[in-house]
Amino acid sequence: MDDAGLVHITVPKFQSKLGKHLCRLVRKNNEFQADMDAIGSFIWQRCDGKLSVGDILKDLEKKFPDEKNIDQRLFVFLTQMRQLDYLTF
Repeated sequence: MDDAGLVHITVPKFQSKLGKHLCRLVRKNNEFQADMDAIGSFIWQRCDGKLSVGDILKDLEKKFPDEKNIDQRLFVFLTQMRQLDYLTF
């Protein structure tokens, strides 16, 4: 997390052995940094295993009252983090 409260995570470019091997061959890093926006950072910080998705949604609605489709953004964020194996539920 940076000084502004935004979260930055390291994401692998390739999961497969072939992809990882190609990165080594061309001497490229197999990871990149993903910079979360304010909403993603807010959600990430609440994914502590104690809060329910409903609790996180309520917090989001309070923090970002003018944001449209906040429930959909939460769903997409959680789905993406699960696909990356960063969250389980």
